[in-house]
Amino acid sequence: MQRELFEQFDDEKVVCGTDEAGRGPLAGPVVAAAVILPHDFPVEILNDSKKMSEKERIKVEAIIKEKATAWAVSAISHKIIDKINILNSSLLGMKRSYEKIRDAGYKITILLCDGNKTPDVDCPVEAIVKGDAKVPEIMAASILAKNHRDRLMDRADKKWPQYGFAHHKGYPTKEHYEALKKYGPCPIHRLSFRLEDKKTKRDEELF
Repeated sequence: MQRELFEQFDDEKVVCGTDEAGRGPLAGPVVAAAVILPHDFPVEILNDSKKMSEKERIKVEAIIKEKATAWAVSAISHKIIDKINILNSSLLGMKRSYEKIRDAGYKITILLCDGNKTPDVDCPVEAIVKGDAKVPEIMAASILAKNHRDRLMDRADKKWPQYGFAHHKGYPTKEHYEALKKYGPCPIHRLSFRLEDKKTKRDEELF
């Protein structure tokens, strides 16, 4: 972790980290979170959310929500994704989460974002490639975003069980492609995404 990269920020400065979950799925929202951590937060419990088990993420999520100075989560719907594309939707989610914290009265010194693009916000902002494995505030945001989105997809599974959303969370798995081929898209599929399995389609064209 690279908290030392930002040690120039003293106790009066406020660092906020933000990250998203759900850029790759074929269905459902993209979710972004923003987090401010206190200096005494137990950063050793944090990790890249993709490297944690569901059980670990849920346990750490509870600690983040209890001990964080501030946190916020925003979901950007599949309809907006289809309208403005997934990158812009991810950045919009980060911006909205940041603004929720800002509007709660926190004066943020710098916003640190995972990746190589930054949202349009009214404070200094820096993109950090693989920040979800380096910066505690971004790690915490990645965990909140991932868990929130997973719960939304579990809820979708109850409404459209034929797609298996509880298993793959909307990602392009074999199970998901087979369901799409059989049932077609449901109301939360991202119609701007390629919804057919390219490999399966190519194989079929050979026969």
